[in-house]
Amino acid sequence: MTSSFRFFVVALLLTQLAARSADPVPPNIVFILADDLGINDLACYGREDHHTPNLDRLAEEGMRFTTAYAAQPLCSPTRAAILTGKTPARLRLTTFLPGRPDAPSQRLLQAKTVPALPLDEKTIAELLKPAGYVTGCFGKWHLGGPGLGPKEQGFDWAVAGIPVTTPSATEGGKGEYALTEAAEQFIDAAKDRPFFLYLAHDSPHVPLAAKPELIEKYPDAFNPIYAAMIETLDDSVGRIMAKLDAFGLTNRTLFIFTSDNGGLHVPELPDTPATHNSPFRAGKGFLYEGGLRVPLLVRWPGKVVPGTRSAAPVISTDWLPTWLEAAGLPAAPGLDGVSLLPLLTGGEFPARALYWHFPHYSNQGGRPGGAIRSGDWKLIEHYENGRAELFNLASDPSESTDLSAEEPDRAGALRGQLAAWRQSVGAAENPPNPRFDSSLARALYEDVDVSNLDPETSAAEVREPLTDWRTTMDAVVKSVGPTVAGRAVIVLPAREAKVRGTTLRYEAAPERNVLGSWTKAEDWVGWNFDVKTPGEYAVELLLGCGKGGGGSEVVVSVGAQSLTTTIEETGHGQNLVPYTIGRLMLAAGKQTLAVKPISKAGDAVMELRQVVLVPITDPPVVKEPVEPPPL
Repeated sequence: MTSSFRFFVVALLLTQLAARSADPVPPNIVFILADDLGINDLACYGREDHHTPNLDRLAEEGMRFTTAYAAQPLCSPTRAAILTGKTPARLRLTTFLPGRPDAPSQRLLQAKTVPALPLDEKTIAELLKPAGYVTGCFGKWHLGGPGLGPKEQGFDWAVAGIPVTTPSATEGGKGEYALTEAAEQFIDAAKDRPFFLYLAHDSPHVPLAAKPELIEKYPDAFNPIYAAMIETLDDSVGRIMAKLDAFGLTNRTLFIFTSDNGGLHVPELPDTPATHNSPFRAGKGFLYEGGLRVPLLVRWPGKVVPGTRSAAPVISTDWLPTWLEAAGLPAAPGLDGVSLLPLLTGGEFPARALYWHFPHYSNQGGRPGGAIRSGDWKLIEHYENGRAELFNLASDPSESTDLSAEEPDRAGALRGQLAAWRQSVGAAENPPNPRFDSSLARALYEDVDVSNLDPETSAAEVREPLTDWRTTMDAVVKSVGPTVAGRAVIVLPAREAKVRGTTLRYEAAPERNVLGSWTKAEDWVGWNFDVKTPGEYAVELLLGCGKGGGGSEVVVSVGAQSLTTTIEETGHGQNLVPYTIGRLMLAAGKQTLAVKPISKAGDAVMELRQVVLVPITDPPVVKEPVEPPPL
């Protein structure tokens, strides 16, 4: 062999060796999911009454997100979004499983949801197989029962754990240490292959439980039991970190810690509320920031710069596409999330809108609604009456000032964008509740507004004045028998109206969905409907009226009864506002409701999305007789 040929062979071998060493090695992925952990429950997020040294270290060694969102303010939908990369609205899995029973306090019935994550949905465990990953699911699944669990969805290992345990020297109260040990055994077995570890704790979900000696450490905490549970959760994270260190796996492991929704801020089971989410409004079960914002810590040595902080809005659906890209796999079709890899590695990350569809009543006091965040602006649409709230989160993170009246153009545009998104994902709607009791609704949602609680200084101070509210909330959910009184809300949508006139028409686009072009006072609309149960009904119009267009008078009539109202300006035709204009007594049977202008003040009468007849279940007011004046 000539020297030149030997040189060529050596050069070729070195080139091949260099090519092999340059081949990307798929990272291990560790994803730890807490249950109901609030945005500010960790010391690294500023919580002074909680002790979280291991999670604080994770933040120091990686990136801490300040604007991370759950895909839904409840557990099962967020878990489904994480594992599939699809929004809960598209999956039709929008509440916890099996769901909350409908109650007479609800103006609407809850939207139908699937009973489990369908087996034909591809999970991250299935999608990572081509890259040689071994996968393990440990802890809370909450996406289906027997035959619909982690192993049927592609996981190689699956350990359910015990969600409530007796606190002891070896256990914390929520099965934390047993789950941690099972996860450690998985790492032992999988350390020589790329692995995906999904560790979903039941902590700090109710019922609250922790070691007595730990509880005693936190006498001044907002909730001493909860503070002790957070320390135990932190211990678990520390053990997983230590296991990676022991095997020399830390530098090639993408490590993520987050929560499935915001913290529980109202009383629910003993020793609650668990936490507060201040300065953010409300908590679990609400579309306000306290229900959606979650802590998020990401460490990936050599990729994520240690000690960095990101304010970029991200959401649960982003994790699956991120993991696929990190593993060198192509993006899966039909995803709603985007890969966070550019953001994690210091690249460009384009702005985008985030959406939520929550057509449910929650055990915590939340009601059906949808939300959109675009830039610093967030709009929440309340499905019961169409009311919308608009907040600037940069100047008002606590969502205390509704700017929809001051920013009607923006509110209308965001509402339209949200409606178009709902249509694009096939979001389920809420039908009227045939057993609605308005007095119960007022007691739970109007007389007490638990979305605006002052956190006070302790859980006990929050709990005491809400005892009656909690008792009523628990009782109405059990009132599901056929003897429950009530009448259905009657919704007369724009799309079903009988239009009489020349310019007035139904505009069907999702961002419109109104009776518009109402430029002639002689044009009018009507609906035929059926009253199943007679009684008194409040008449509510969901309408918009552009700048300078207010002042038109309209009459709403059913038979010989009528109500007259003056249309108020809402600032924009699509800034729809609900107005209750009075009450009518409706007899049983077929009825016709008409909306006719008396006068037109501006270019158009209004834009009308729906008329709603809300049954009144208050007892009749008995007036004292009045003495006639002297002659």
